[in-house]
Amino acid sequence: MAHPKRKISKTRRDKRRTHYKATAPKIATDPTTGEAHLYHRAHWHEGKLYYRGQVLIDNTEEVEA
Repeated sequence: MAHPKRKISKTRRDKRRTHYKATAPKIATDPTTGEAHLYHRAHWHEGKLYYRGQVLIDNTEEVEA
């Protein structure tokens, strides 16, 4: 198994890690509801699941038995 011959200093380690940055998520606006949501994600609005402006699931309807 490979082992480092010398300890890597904190400065050298941190220099390598400078390129890993946290970025804010991109926010989209639904054309139908105007609701803000993440890109490529479905979102709930008033009991309905929307994706790309279309209703996928509607929980507001009553199911008759």
